Amino acid sequence: MPKIKKLLVANRGEIALRIMRTAREMGIATVAVFSEADRLSPHVKFADEAVCLGPAPSKESYLVGSKIVNVCKRLDVDAIHPGYGFLSENAEFAKLVKDSGLIFVGPSPKSIEIMGSKLTAKQAVARYNIPLVPGTEQAISDISTAKKRAEEIGYPILIKASAGGGGKGMRIVESEVEFEEQMQRAVSEAQSAFGDGAVFIEKYITSPRHIEIQVLGDQHGSIVYLFERECSIQRRHQKVIEEAPSAVVSPEMRKAMGEAAVGVAKACDYYGAGTVEFIVDENLDFYFLEMNTRLQVEHPVTEMITGKDLVREQILIAEGKPLSFAQEDLKINGHAVEIRVYAEDPKNNFLPDIGKLVTYRRPQGPGIRVDDGFEEGMQIPIFYDPMIAKLITHGESRQDAIERMIRAIDDYRITGIQTTLEFCRFALQHEAFVSGDFNTKFVQLYFTPEMLEPTFTTEEEELLAALAVVFFEKEENRINPSHPLPSLPSTKWKHRLI
Repeated sequence: MPKIKKLLVANRGEIALRIMRTAREMGIATVAVFSEADRLSPHVKFADEAVCLGPAPSKESYLVGSKIVNVCKRLDVDAIHPGYGFLSENAEFAKLVKDSGLIFVGPSPKSIEIMGSKLTAKQAVARYNIPLVPGTEQAISDISTAKKRAEEIGYPILIKASAGGGGKGMRIVESEVEFEEQMQRAVSEAQSAFGDGAVFIEKYITSPRHIEIQVLGDQHGSIVYLFERECSIQRRHQKVIEEAPSAVVSPEMRKAMGEAAVGVAKACDYYGAGTVEFIVDENLDFYFLEMNTRLQVEHPVTEMITGKDLVREQILIAEGKPLSFAQEDLKINGHAVEIRVYAEDPKNNFLPDIGKLVTYRRPQGPGIRVDDGFEEGMQIPIFYDPMIAKLITHGESRQDAIERMIRAIDDYRITGIQTTLEFCRFALQHEAFVSGDFNTKFVQLYFTPEMLEPTFTTEEEELLAALAVVFFEKEENRINPSHPLPSLPSTKWKHRLI
């Protein structure tokens, strides 16, 4: 397969920039595509060439595969990298790219199709002795049959959409009384979100952890795993904080999960970068959940602990090159934590808070990485995911990485919109997170909006009162303007007054 000389990134924002930076290091020219809402975005300015796909809605721009392929033909592009989201897990798009004589930087259309449905994925991995959550092997539609199977599995159970993810088409059922209503809701939501109303039943694991394994496979049959990522801090079934490695995974468990992930990849003849997701119960027994046939949002934490550039590896694999390392060559170096900086208001149920980035200043220093796609003064568009940036820290130990992250959060300056920064700071300092004893219910168990309100000691409250008196007197011109302000004992709470 020929070397890639020009790469089109069929995406936007931080992931488009992240891919283009590696491509430039490899001597590959880049082409950006953008919607009218993203005309001034950094990824557009960074690329060697850029083409507008159409209006802001993604269905008129980033999701129109034929337009993207036509741009490639017009500009003599060799390959397309889909990033994540949009068309990255669309088997038809991958096939269109290949049929057009272009290289798709990702797995085969067949692999995408198999793993694109949770049901077909479960069926494919069954012969590899991969642990599966008890449940139905086929889509269900008949209420009475479904109820009978739910009784056999035992409540609580989970009704899940076969297609898609992100918590859509997912319903927890505690008892038979509510089964019918919840099933109808799940089917309706799945149909609306994915155009596919197929649902299935699984045993609901009440205190789950979400742990995933990064895999890489070449087109010559070699597959390796690059250890695990802990992704259990979530809101609305979507991740907010990730780390690598997990605080609870032993070397033996890591090896077992890694080998299971390799088995999943083999089940669909996988090549490229992919992630096998597992659900882990309170006994640390793990079960296959699904496979994401693309680069993950949280891939930087794996890069930080392995020293491997996953985008570089994706491109080399797409060019047909064999993996340059084996499983025994991979080692874990330190610890990495990632937080997703969303334009959301944690005090208002994490609802999007779209607006202008009035102030935007990134944290800096050793062991700190910021992947973003915005600049100060830009608007956060309402049409896309509200993620502003990914903030990643690396340290020699888990504690080092966490402490560095807290410092980086304090140094991040964003005004004009609400963000998840303060929530992430709260979570990272919570006893459950620090101890490693947490699961996907962290937000429900430990977080309320009031916890983000500033708190002061008695001494601080007295000083605040004294400050208020001085400022009031100055305002009334009752004292000399040079009157000294009370001295503040710590810098920790000065920031709360600014």
